[in-house]
Amino acid sequence: MAEILQKDGTWTFDGETIRIVPGRERGVHLMRQTLGELAVPLQAVAGIAYEPGRRSGRLRLRLRDGADPLLQAARGRLPDAADPYQLTVDSDRAGVAEYFVDEVRNALLLDQVPDGPSDRYLLPGPTLPLSVGAGDGTVTFDGEWIRLEWNWKTEEGKKSAGAQSLALEDVRSVEWMPSMGLENGYLRFTVLREPTKAPPKHDPHAIELFGFKKDPLMAMVAAAVVARLPHPSAAGARGSAPQALVKAPDSAGTAPGAPADGSDHDALLRRLRELGELHRAGILTEEEFTAAKQAVLKRF
Repeated sequence: MAEILQKDGTWTFDGETIRIVPGRERGVHLMRQTLGELAVPLQAVAGIAYEPGRRSGRLRLRLRDGADPLLQAARGRLPDAADPYQLTVDSDRAGVAEYFVDEVRNALLLDQVPDGPSDRYLLPGPTLPLSVGAGDGTVTFDGEWIRLEWNWKTEEGKKSAGAQSLALEDVRSVEWMPSMGLENGYLRFTVLREPTKAPPKHDPHAIELFGFKKDPLMAMVAAAVVARLPHPSAAGARGSAPQALVKAPDSAGTAPGAPADGSDHDALLRRLRELGELHRAGILTEEEFTAAKQAVLKRF
């Protein structure tokens, strides 16, 4: 068991799942607090890294492309403060963070988790029902229907069309774009049989976002819908994966920093598998297994 507790939140790893609980301090981003606790299965993890800093460091978890509907919907546009897979770490807890990283990396290595794209969502997405008000409207999603309602900031022609109810089965895609510079953002639903090129300000299937505090919460709505649409791999589409922070073994068992001699490397991987089997069979105690595993890992 590895655990790190910070004002920013708490991360716990039991060998199979990384549990992420956001902090409740005033400085913790609203989106992370609204998302609540996340349970990330090891199979969804591509890598982890600790980045030390002068006053504080940062623990970063990288998920496999296509494993999490939130990251699929956000496409790298979440601000750091809203990203649930980052944890600010006080400088005096750097050793704990590095231990946490080592435990996750060792588990990735032992389980030979690939770091390539996932062909299905391994996280369920935000809890439903979900309702968020931001920009020029409010979106509610119950898993089957999406309802858009307007407020006083809505453009008059768009408001005159009235509230919109969209059946999930009629939605082809959803896109969330945060405000950037002088450009407003939006949450847009592309509907079968009713495509439109109207800007979000006039599109009755879009919420226009103005860069306020609650705007990132609309990414949660996008994620909840994305989680219930066909996975991108079903159409052979692949999003571009973020730059690797640390690589887990690939299908051939290759790990970063491994010796050039492939036969030695394969032998070490076989030894790790054998140790795991002996441990599961009860032949090796927990202490014996840990000591033997560390001895093998030092040779990588």
